[in-house]
Amino acid sequence: MSRRRALAGALGGTAAVAVAAVAGVILAGSSSSGANASAQPGSPAKLSVSAAYIPQPLLTDLAAAYFTVTNSGGTAAELTGVSTPLAAHVTLHSTSGTTMYQVASLTVPAGGRLTLGTGADHLMLESLTRKPPVGDKVTLTLHFAHATPATMTVTVPVRPTTYHPEG
Repeated sequence: MSRRRALAGALGGTAAVAVAAVAGVILAGSSSSGANASAQPGSPAKLSVSAAYIPQPLLTDLAAAYFTVTNSGGTAAELTGVSTPLAAHVTLHSTSGTTMYQVASLTVPAGGRLTLGTGADHLMLESLTRKPPVGDKVTLTLHFAHATPATMTVTVPVRPTTYHPEG
């Protein structure tokens, strides 16, 4: 049994999701569409990040991150990777039912948004260099295909494990 699956089973739905959460920074992208009905078809992707956060990790080597990426442009963009000094590896994940699985990219639709959240698409920060305390700020560098700029750096707050964003 994988470490992540064992962790998810041991912690239960809410805590397992909290281990993989990030919100509090402006970032748009998920499977929601219609965020910007005025996007010109074919215009370049224009991305912003919001509501980003990382729940304080329960473990010393694994955390989650959540945020929303909004695309006000007319071309879809792909979130293809994330890097941070906090973790040796960051992987992109989707969730189906109670099972999470790693994916190569996540789509930020044209004129829409990508929302990373508990029980849905999210980031897993693996092999943490330290366990960040509540109130700490973590830098994430997001890498996109089909977007200008192709790289975006955001600072994400660490929230209590029980934090639930409004909305």
